[in-house]
Amino acid sequence: MSTAAVSATLPFRDPGLPLAERIEDLLHRLTPEERVAMLHQYAPAVPRLGVAEFRTGTETLHGVAWLGEATTFPQAVGLGATWDEDLVREVAEAISVEQRAFHHHRPPVVGTGRNSLQGWAPVVNLLRDPRWGRNEEGYSEDALISARLGAAFCRGMSGDDPDHLRTAPVLKHFLAYNNEDDRCTTSSGLRPRVLHEYDLAAFRLAIATGAATGVMAAYNLVNGRPCHVSPLLEQQLREWAKPTGHELFVVSDADAPSNLVDPEHYFDDHAESHAAALKAGIDSFTDHFEDSAPTFGRISAALKRGLLSMADVDQAVRRQLSVRFRLGEFDPEQDPYAGIGWDAVNSPAHQALALRAATESVVLLKNTGVLPLAADRRVAVVGPLAHTLFEDWYSGSHPYRVTVAEGLGVEGVEGVDRIVLRTPDGRALTAVGPEGRLAVTDAQDTDPAVQWDLFDWDLGVLTLRSAATGRYASLRDEDQRVAADRDQPGEWEVHETFRLESAEDGAELLFNICNSRYAQADPDTGVLTMTAETPEQAARFTRTVVRDGVAEAVAAARTADTIVVVVGNDPHINGKETTDRAGLRLPPQQDRLLREIAAVHDDTVLVVMSSYPYALDWADEHVPAMLWISHAGQETGRALASVLRGEADPAGRLPQTWYRGDDQLPGRLDYDIIKAGWTYQYHRAAPLYAFGHGLSYTSFDYTQLAVEQEGLGQDGEIRVRVSLRNAGPRAGTETVQLYARALDARYQAPRLKLVGFRKARLAAGQTAELEFRLPVVEALSHWDVVTGAFTVDPGRYELVLARSAAAPALTAQLTVTGPAPRSRRALEGPLRAVDFDDYEDLALVDATREDGDAVAPAGATATLLFRQVDLSGAGRLAVEVSRTGEGDAAVLELHVGERRLASLEVPATGDRYVWTTVTAPLAEQLEGVHDLRIVLTGEQRLRTLTFAP
Repeated sequence: MSTAAVSATLPFRDPGLPLAERIEDLLHRLTPEERVAMLHQYAPAVPRLGVAEFRTGTETLHGVAWLGEATTFPQAVGLGATWDEDLVREVAEAISVEQRAFHHHRPPVVGTGRNSLQGWAPVVNLLRDPRWGRNEEGYSEDALISARLGAAFCRGMSGDDPDHLRTAPVLKHFLAYNNEDDRCTTSSGLRPRVLHEYDLAAFRLAIATGAATGVMAAYNLVNGRPCHVSPLLEQQLREWAKPTGHELFVVSDADAPSNLVDPEHYFDDHAESHAAALKAGIDSFTDHFEDSAPTFGRISAALKRGLLSMADVDQAVRRQLSVRFRLGEFDPEQDPYAGIGWDAVNSPAHQALALRAATESVVLLKNTGVLPLAADRRVAVVGPLAHTLFEDWYSGSHPYRVTVAEGLGVEGVEGVDRIVLRTPDGRALTAVGPEGRLAVTDAQDTDPAVQWDLFDWDLGVLTLRSAATGRYASLRDEDQRVAADRDQPGEWEVHETFRLESAEDGAELLFNICNSRYAQADPDTGVLTMTAETPEQAARFTRTVVRDGVAEAVAAARTADTIVVVVGNDPHINGKETTDRAGLRLPPQQDRLLREIAAVHDDTVLVVMSSYPYALDWADEHVPAMLWISHAGQETGRALASVLRGEADPAGRLPQTWYRGDDQLPGRLDYDIIKAGWTYQYHRAAPLYAFGHGLSYTSFDYTQLAVEQEGLGQDGEIRVRVSLRNAGPRAGTETVQLYARALDARYQAPRLKLVGFRKARLAAGQTAELEFRLPVVEALSHWDVVTGAFTVDPGRYELVLARSAAAPALTAQLTVTGPAPRSRRALEGPLRAVDFDDYEDLALVDATREDGDAVAPAGATATLLFRQVDLSGAGRLAVEVSRTGEGDAAVLELHVGERRLASLEVPATGDRYVWTTVTAPLAEQLEGVHDLRIVLTGEQRLRTLTFAP
């Protein structure tokens, strides 16, 4: 019999056997070497068993990415603005169907075999800081929205067949990943409350319900420990998944396994680091692209050194095989999704869904009556994004584009300068020939080949588009020449960004940001190369403006009844993966354009098309109507036009806070949303536009708020009913937001916390009765650092039905009854240092490489506060500490009020992971409950405090 025939008769091929038996049968037929080889992203085939090669990961965030043209939907932050779980599930279903089509009908762009059916999406990282370079990839700053939309996306990706997955969705990026600058070496400090109430909460729903099949670990560290060796993978994520009957398949991010040695220096060598990652829960190593040899060698070395056992390898392989079986790989005749055809890609149904998703995502920020546009209004569209739709790094390739100008049926004026750059000898920078290769020539200013549209994206970053080719100047790696041949900026390393730097002699120097070189022109051929290392070697240019962009836009404005100004960002520039934003301001050239237009035209509508919020203080005061939309895919123009004309009601609501320009935001690396004051939950200053904000063309009345029981036990259920009436003259959509807050909190409670939301589409005059049913423990609990668990304190709470976090409509109070929370008891056992109630100048660090957290001074001195500690009977203090060097003295002091109860000198232990216990008697014994203040001075780490009689 042939190998294929023998393979077909083996037990793992029998769909009648339980899944676990099939997995074990195949696992034990694999040799140890074959099993180790499966741990790389590109797992090789096993021909003797008829097992095909397998790869993890197709990017599917808002469309199938990197494989060719596919339906493009709004960016994730735009989907977040819909606040619509059903819509997000439909979008994910369409993406997964197209992913299946690529799998069955198109070869991979890289490597051999088939395109992966594992989808690396959604991203549920929380949008804590709007300056995050990858803001576009997340849904919201709020954990509830992110969790619910993430779970809906996963359900859409995986399908509803009980035995087979349409695709296998993977949640990204675990954990607390919200900065790009130095992302591989920065540590996100998460105190227990922030960890459990905020960052973990975004991941839990999709995992606990079985909607997600996997998780990708993040590049960063959390509390000093790389996420790729985090104990939380097993302690939290896999514990949540247990009731579903399926284990999570955890993948690394690209090259992150190697990062554990360099640049993180967390382990001494790669065998040690790979062993630690595998034992921590990483099942697949995305490293060295298609080359699996380094991963195979490192894990093999770890096995030989006894750092790993084959049982560790087998566990990871089981998780991979489980997903592959559920995807139908080993019984394709049983696979309900095997018949999906290529015609599913960009199908009419998916195009219609892309339009609906984009339309539902539009947020009306302000409207004094300019909108909706009357049918007889003459409309002009101006701005750098008037007839441009950008893709981003994780979007699909647009099969077509409907720009804002096209959607409104007008020509569109970009409002950017068209320039000519000439050398001192009079030659002009020219796009030569059909490929648009740059050289300096003797052409005239009137020749389109020497004319360049100059797009200024702020911070001196420019793009140059040839008037002749309509394409952007781009650096060519192979010869460092430049050609105007790119449809738009893109790729991992952006080759299309330049600066025009001023030289001391008054000339301008063309500098390419990608290769950090200046332009030089060959004296004989005029060919331009980006090869000059110093300004002295660079070619000199003089700029001539042959078309004033702002003047052209103002002229267009004077001929129209309403001006639509379209501004925003290019997702590849000044804020993207690996690069955080510098701030929140609109690029100055765009701001100038807006001001000039508003000065000559009262009916100005500002459309912000962006991946993130801007500080639009001036516009909010002077522009009568403003909308925001993300880079919303191929149907963006039609979607905006339908909202602007009033064919659709603006249904989007902001998924994150839009701060004012003068608001002093917390530090980028301050992940403690409670103390730093991040998000609508804790931010103290009034924002420009609040979380949940969004206007409608109609109005809604909230009446008859009823809470079924105003007194509830801690295990009870909140039942809230409200009557919602469309009181306006036209149909519209309202997103009813239910918030809660504790009125008698003993801890720093959120100012407001979203606990439920509901979208209602009502005809004019229609009324709907809405009901919210919420378990008390889900709506009102907080993480109690005393008990190490979620708890609901007895006391008064307020429920707020609102149009946004800053626009309450109705409120009601309820009281939770139950036993009062107890104080900490000093003699009960060790008190973890990280379980503080408050602190100053503190860093959260790792206690060991494997597990546990500790604290250390962030500077010379740190302070911890433990509230309500019962010191009755306590006479001695023992502290578990470490200290790397001798140096200056390190001291730990215990204070109660103004009294110092203990002072302990911390000895050097020689290593941060070598711990010792230091004890001292208390200066006096105190009975009853007190607030404890711990002061750490000098280099040291504190893990626990233990009191004894």
